[in-house]
Amino acid sequence: GLLEKTRLYLIKKLLPRLEDRRKYHQDFASSTSFHGVHNIVQTQSKTRRALWLLVVMGSLAIVSWQICNRFIYYFSWPTTTSVHVQYVENVEFPAVTFCNLNRFQAHAVTNLQIIYFLWSIMSGVYQKEAMQENFSQELNKFLLGNQNFSIKEFTREHGFYLNSSTLLECQFFGKTCYPEDFEHVFTEYGNCFTFNHNDLPQKRRVTLSGRGLSLLFDVKQEQFIDDPSLGYIDAGITYVIHSPKELPRFDGLGLSTPVGMHAQVAIRQLKTIIQEYPWGECKPDMKLQHHKVYSTFGCLQECKARYVQDWCGCLPFTLPGNGTECNIQKFYACVYPALYEIELNGLCTAGTHNSTCPVPCEETDYPTTVTYSSFAGEKAIKFISAKLKKTPEYIRENLVHIDIKYNDLNYKTTQQQKALTVAELLADVGGQLGLFCGASMITIIELLEYILTNFCWMCIFLLLKAPEMPQWNLPSQEQPTHKEETKGIQEC
Repeated sequence: GLLEKTRLYLIKKLLPRLEDRRKYHQDFASSTSFHGVHNIVQTQSKTRRALWLLVVMGSLAIVSWQICNRFIYYFSWPTTTSVHVQYVENVEFPAVTFCNLNRFQAHAVTNLQIIYFLWSIMSGVYQKEAMQENFSQELNKFLLGNQNFSIKEFTREHGFYLNSSTLLECQFFGKTCYPEDFEHVFTEYGNCFTFNHNDLPQKRRVTLSGRGLSLLFDVKQEQFIDDPSLGYIDAGITYVIHSPKELPRFDGLGLSTPVGMHAQVAIRQLKTIIQEYPWGECKPDMKLQHHKVYSTFGCLQECKARYVQDWCGCLPFTLPGNGTECNIQKFYACVYPALYEIELNGLCTAGTHNSTCPVPCEETDYPTTVTYSSFAGEKAIKFISAKLKKTPEYIRENLVHIDIKYNDLNYKTTQQQKALTVAELLADVGGQLGLFCGASMITIIELLEYILTNFCWMCIFLLLKAPEMPQWNLPSQEQPTHKEETKGIQEC
């Protein structure tokens, strides 16, 4: 009964008559804003109708091809790079971290090779094979006799220091600066000192190009001597220019000025903005646990710290974290082999979006141009010699002069941008539809309404043609048996 009522309702209310449906199709073809369709329907000439049909179908083919190309191009995630130079009245000065190429005080080292070798293990400079072949026996004896030895405290107390005797002159933009203006930091060069560090209440800025930071160092070669048998043969100051928000990174990025030289460093500020994946390789949600600003180097340091903490149950002081500090025995037996395995197996990777440490979405670099001249002329040597009460030979063998300044008061921004946005994709699709078919958003709605209406009619038609439900009733006394039915049929 319910099925029959439904059929009657569909026939009377929703399914129009054949004449009405034909009239609906005719009216749609005559009134639609899809150009060319009404010419196919209304024209009486078969030749003209065939030509218009060919034109409409060709236009549809072309517009379909163009739209598919635009979608394929969009889903290839293309990017463009724009470079913008912004001139300003003042610009923030970067942080500069300085280290002595000779790291330890010679008088405090009883066994030069062992101390230097231990620090090479700390900084990951030495290879594991060389450690096992050349120093394992001597190192084991040293560790047995120095159970409570802390290379961190030894480096802090007997490494390079910064005071009035090693920093002879310091000026920033015409104002005198002092050793107290530098922050101590550990790097692969031992004790290092950062000027304009991130903890300052107000960042230092310059308002004139050609002026910046000027320093005069005394490296004290006789007091700080590294072991030349391990490859430490240079004397001078090494330094790296970086953002105050980032850690100093020396591996492959440090600048060096030898003794007896005057280095003039011209810097520029370069900001790089990278698009997030899939257009670029950055992830905007990346955060670091021990650093306020994300950087690839800081992320790699934290990644290594997590592995070492899990494997060794302690944390070396050269890596960020708040875990228990590793003693020298742990460092030799576990930490250094762990760091070696991390690098060998690529457990901490950087670069692409799916690596452990993808590139930051925004970073600031300081490209440099360095020129050198001898320090200093004959008259200047005599003047400085009398002022410092040092011999000319001592000045040429120990003093390093470094000037760091901005080349221009501007910063360059290199920005990676989406080559095709969603709005531009829609504009391209709309332009193709309008050019070849004269279609617009209204036309799309008309077509959707026409398709939906015909789909509903088709569903109703299929429901009306559905077979009736069979009756599964058992035979009763009032109903004729199968034989009686057969007999009745035969009699008929």
